[in-house]
Amino acid sequence: MLKPAEIQVRFADCDMMGHVNNAVYLSYFEMARMHYFEQLVGAEWDYQKHGTLLVKNEVVYLKPVLLNDTPKIFVHLERIGEKSFTFGYTVKVNDEVRTTGSSKLVCFDFKTQSTVKVFPSFIEAFQKLDQ
Repeated sequence: MLKPAEIQVRFADCDMMGHVNNAVYLSYFEMARMHYFEQLVGAEWDYQKHGTLLVKNEVVYLKPVLLNDTPKIFVHLERIGEKSFTFGYTVKVNDEVRTTGSSKLVCFDFKTQSTVKVFPSFIEAFQKLDQ
């Protein structure tokens, strides 16, 4: 099992109610994706040649995350297609699910400015994710 992304909630992440602001979760998901990508394909991955573009995000807010919480974000593979894949997220605080979500990403070659088939290295690496 891969290590989940552990997030330090910043004061600036919170709204006037003391909750993590709804828009901040998208940044948390991005941090979690990068944390998992580093574990799956390594820190030296060439994102200019073998990159991804985000095409869709969904967030389901179940219970607030607060300033002094330390959320852990678990990433799993929901779906893999010919050129895209969807990651699912589970945000937990002390083993309690607070938020869930998903992101659909398309594989992209920035040098040719075109979508490409899901990279074989991704397909192999994604097998390490809990489903």
